[in-house]
Amino acid sequence: METANASPRKGKLVVRLIFIVILIIAAIFGIRKWLYARNHETTDNAQVEGHAAPVIARVAGYVKSLHVQDYGNVKQLDTLLTIDDEEYRIALQQAEADYQQAVADLESAKAGQTNAGANIKVAEANAQVALVRKDKALADLHRDQNLFNDQAITNRQLDDTKANSLTNDKQYQAAQDNITLARSTVQVAAAKVSQAEALVASRKAQVEQMKLKLGYTTITANISGRIGKKNIESGQFVQAGQSLFTIVDEGGFYIVANFKETQLSNIHMGQEAEISVDGYDDIHLKGKVTAISRATGAKSSLLPPDNATGNFVKIVQRVPVKISIDNVDQYLDKLRAGLSVEVALKY
Repeated sequence: METANASPRKGKLVVRLIFIVILIIAAIFGIRKWLYARNHETTDNAQVEGHAAPVIARVAGYVKSLHVQDYGNVKQLDTLLTIDDEEYRIALQQAEADYQQAVADLESAKAGQTNAGANIKVAEANAQVALVRKDKALADLHRDQNLFNDQAITNRQLDDTKANSLTNDKQYQAAQDNITLARSTVQVAAAKVSQAEALVASRKAQVEQMKLKLGYTTITANISGRIGKKNIESGQFVQAGQSLFTIVDEGGFYIVANFKETQLSNIHMGQEAEISVDGYDDIHLKGKVTAISRATGAKSSLLPPDNATGNFVKIVQRVPVKISIDNVDQYLDKLRAGLSVEVALKY
């Protein structure tokens, strides 16, 4: 009987001991969590981000050759693809021909301006000759008038002298008008030179523009990194401004953690961070807070909420916090932009 009663008591004692052990373990675990939570702000609303550079076509055309594959590595200034440039080469040749024609027109305008300046000198010289003839004819008229008064010459001879004086007077007036005309011609020639110079500048700008467009037919990588899925193939027509694919800078990974607004009082710049990556149990990263957003995530969305309209429902907002990763180069083979992580900030 004693042996039979001892077995149930022993069994109950073991159960109690197991229950006590579980309580102790749970208490230790709970206390550790409580102590950890007292000086840490944590969130699982976080992910790995990377600097991404979109590759965009700057001119339209057919893809002539493609030098990348999906998710391939590229280095800065590597040729990614080329666009058929035949049309742009012909356009450049036409622009250069137009430029040369404009230069020739400018030289012709300058020659016309020089000729107009020379015409002024000729007109002034002719006016001086006409003035001399006018003065001589006037002196002859005075002399013949005196001779006529003395009845030394006939009336016909005096009339001839008067006619000659009048003719030379008109010729002198015409020479003065020619000077005025030549001066106005110089102004017109100067305006043509200015117009030709403006046209030369415009044609030269067109040549430079065509050179740029021709250069844009070869698309190179602006950063080193790994591309995503490409959206084009050889022979495909692309439009100017079309996004072709994206290059992710593998050396620029960082963390964006979205903390609740009630946690912000314990977050500050330079704060140390502990980071665990959901996809890798063996990776535990260290980092520091480098930036805190000036706006909540909802405020930066495509359709931000407006509490002034409709029924207001208060929702705890989240604020993005940027965290740099210490020794990020050691984890480049595992980190990927978009991976989920958990972040704990110690305060």
